[in-house]
Amino acid sequence: MINKREIEQKVAEFLLQIKAIKLQPNNPFTWASGWKSPIYCDNRITLSHPTIRTYIRQKLSILIQEEFGTVDVIAGVATAGIPQGALVAQELGLPFVYVRSKAKEHGTGSLIEGELKEGQRVVVIEDLISTGKSSLQAVEAIRQAGCLVAGLAGIFTYGFDQADENFRQAKCPYFTLSNYQALITYASEHQMISQSDLALLEKWRENPAEWGVNEPA
Repeated sequence: MINKREIEQKVAEFLLQIKAIKLQPNNPFTWASGWKSPIYCDNRITLSHPTIRTYIRQKLSILIQEEFGTVDVIAGVATAGIPQGALVAQELGLPFVYVRSKAKEHGTGSLIEGELKEGQRVVVIEDLISTGKSSLQAVEAIRQAGCLVAGLAGIFTYGFDQADENFRQAKCPYFTLSNYQALITYASEHQMISQSDLALLEKWRENPAEWGVNEPA
């Protein structure tokens, strides 16, 4: 049985250590959506660190076995979920496919790359969950191909209520190795942020769409 809290904290430590996650509550980032954010996450950086990459691969594989049981195929979400998914598929000795963000505009016009057979039980791999919309587009594509999606596993989630609701409506359970609350707790306990920073970070989590809209860029 995996120790979820231990893994949450270890992954948070790794992501902060290699600056895959940056916290800037007083100098926020601007996301493509226009949201102001005190956090920026790029989990692709983990791929450049073999020890961390191995830890994530192993823990995702154990999580899948414990939460979803027997699985036929691992599917990665383009683009950042592709390498993570391929690593997990290799660890578990399973076939791998990946789902494009949109269908190929030439050749076969495929949306799913790789061999997927009707009736197979699939787990989807994502690196980061924000609202979950892109992940759930991949889930729907796999379902349209006649397969059963057991659920989704990822590295990190911001823990937005909107994501929880989107996955609930899609009837797709999801699990991640770490999450926003675990991350800011770790950062606070290890004096990486001040108490005032922690308050700003917790406030963002409560209402990310409105946070910082009246603040200078």
